[in-house]
Parts: sequence; structure tokens; C-alpha cells
Amino acid sequence: MTLDEIIKSRRSIRRYLDRPVEREKIIACLEAARLAPSAENSQPWRFLVVDDPELKNQLAEKAFSGIYLPCRFAAQAPVLVILLARLDLLANVFGRVIQGTQFYLLDLGIAGEHFVLKAEELGLGTCWIGWFNQRAVRKFLKIPRTYRLVAMLSVGYPASRPPGEHRRKKLEEIAWFNKIKESEG
Repeated sequence: MTLDEIIKSRRSIRRYLDRPVEREKIIACLEAARLAPSAENSQPWRFLVVDDPELKNQLAEKAFSGIYLPCRFAAQAPVLVILLARLDLLANVFGRVIQGTQFYLLDLGIAGEHFVLKAEELGLGTCWIGWFNQRAVRKFLKIPRTYRLVAMLSVGYPASRPPGEHRRKKLEEIAWFNKIKESEG
């Protein structure tokens, strides 16, 4: 597949086959994420891959209970990947104070997208998850406070894919050249 085909076919997957994901495929996705650019080359991303079925089920129970129940679908994925940030003083503290931008969030977004696009190329489905019990995940997996939990990815072989094309705005609605379009209807 070309990059355009991968981008056009990628969907958030919420139903997975009961089939383990080969470690080599996860490593290929991690390698794609590792190559992402970052502010000041700080490379703040860290990835905690949970692919042991028993541990993954226990993690899902902690992460997706109570008010986080809407993301319980992720429990059926054979792999959960926690995206963590290790903050760098220059790029993240100064960037936030001076520029007003949390660069580590941009950096992890880029790296995470590299991961999910590689997964798509390899025939895997993924879903970005931001709604999970971070406190319970941190405690259960004994994640030190030196890391910020940013997101989670569910990963596995899709049981089904949403039909049709992405519903997206037209290019002329979201991009302009040399001057902002005054009215957005």
C-alpha cells in the first residue's frame, strides 16, 4: 500500500479477533514511532506494551471501569500500549512557559501516529484511547511519577471495520493560502 492508501484506509477499530499479535509486528510499529521527529530532538516518548493476556486483562479491568466504561471495548484487543512522556527541561518546560505549547503532547501525537500507520500497513487495527483511569493504570503497572501517561492504544487484528470513507471536511474548508477565509458557515 502507498502512504495515501494507508492514511485513507486507517480507522479506529473497536472490535478485535481473538488472535495474538506477533511480537515482530509490535516491534515494527515501535520502530516506526521511534523514528518520529520531536522538539529539540528530545524524544520524550516511551511505550509500555502489555501483551501478556492475563496482565492485559487485569490492566483493562483497572483502566476501563466506572466512568471509563465506554472504552471497555479495548479490553478485547490482544495488546494495549501505554504512551508515556519523559519530559525534557528545555523542550517542554521552556516551550510551555515561553511558547504556551506542551511540545511533548505534539511529539507523542506524531510518534503515536507513526505507530498506528505502521500497524495499518501490517494489517493490524488500532484505536487511540485517552479516556482511561490513569491513576489506576499508574498504580497497577507501578509507573514512576517521572513519566506522564498521555494515551493508550488498543492493537489487534480487526474483527470488523467501519464501512465507507472517512467523513471529513473538504480541503477548502480547513486550509487557505496566504489569507484566512473570513467566514466559516
